[in-house]
Amino acid sequence: MASPHAFTVIYEPAEDGGFYAHIPALDVTTEGETLAEAKEMARDAIENVLACRRQLNLPIPEESGCETIEVGA
Repeated sequence: MASPHAFTVIYEPAEDGGFYAHIPALDVTTEGETLAEAKEMARDAIENVLACRRQLNLPIPEESGCETIEVGA
């Protein structure tokens, strides 16, 4: 079994409804009609990208991390 990996996912509302899910470390964006569906689609996208990279003997990208920066308005 492959070792577990964790990736940052950024969710944002889509203009036409639903939500986008961005996975920066994998350069992947997916979407869902609800936030729950977007989360499910993000998990599927991550699993599929990792499976493809393993099959092609490509390295698994490392998560570079993220932070929240507060600024005055």
